[in-house]
Amino acid sequence: MNNQLLIGVLVPFLGTALGSANVFFMKKELSEKLSHALEGFAAGVMVAASIWSLIIPAMEQSEGMGKLSFIPAVIGFWAGILFLLLLDEIIPHLHMNSDEPEGLKSNFKKTTMMVLAVTLHNIPEGMAVGVVYAGWMSGTNGITAAGALALALGIAIQNFPEGAIISMPLRSNGESRMKAFVSGVLSGLVEPIGTIITILLASLVVPVLPYLLCFAAGAMMYVVIEELIPEMASGKHTNVSTIMFAFGFTLMMTLDVALG
Repeated sequence: MNNQLLIGVLVPFLGTALGSANVFFMKKELSEKLSHALEGFAAGVMVAASIWSLIIPAMEQSEGMGKLSFIPAVIGFWAGILFLLLLDEIIPHLHMNSDEPEGLKSNFKKTTMMVLAVTLHNIPEGMAVGVVYAGWMSGTNGITAAGALALALGIAIQNFPEGAIISMPLRSNGESRMKAFVSGVLSGLVEPIGTIITILLASLVVPVLPYLLCFAAGAMMYVVIEELIPEMASGKHTNVSTIMFAFGFTLMMTLDVALG
């Protein structure tokens, strides 16, 4: 694995680990204002990454279809939405600001289901990085090494607050700082695994790359709409989450355009 691929695999995971490490330095609980700010920022990055790093390159690669070039994007996007919907219905998980578990009934502890909730929406992020790097490796037009790096960096930046969002509530629920940190790190482990698997399957990925790019976009948008937006729009300080959404969106857009 060359250095570029190693960066793509490890940088997003490092973002989660560093964010989870906040449990050693911060108070026992995240304030509602800070929680809203982190959720808004993560949502903004994910929406921008879906558009600039995934949907637009997919549309560019489908230009040969003329007026029908939207078809791979629409099919892939809906496949991603339905895939996350299926996982959402199957995997037992618990969102941070909810007392009602979702998914199939289980005897999992509350803390375990909180970790599974974050793990669930790390799946499309790992796939997104893997698909883009697979496209770059194949020499696909519209995907450069810098563009792939921009996506990896954007996901890493977004993972930093996500790591804190999972480790801090676990700490406030009675877990030790070390256990909360390890749980936060493990919640992000699915990303490098998903990235590596997608890269290893590059020969299968490339022929349907436009579909898979939009599949990852649809999956990420499902997470934003189903989880992050309701959480950042609840309670007080919704203006903070809105501002941070805009900041995350423009930061990811800037990274993609400047580096891509």
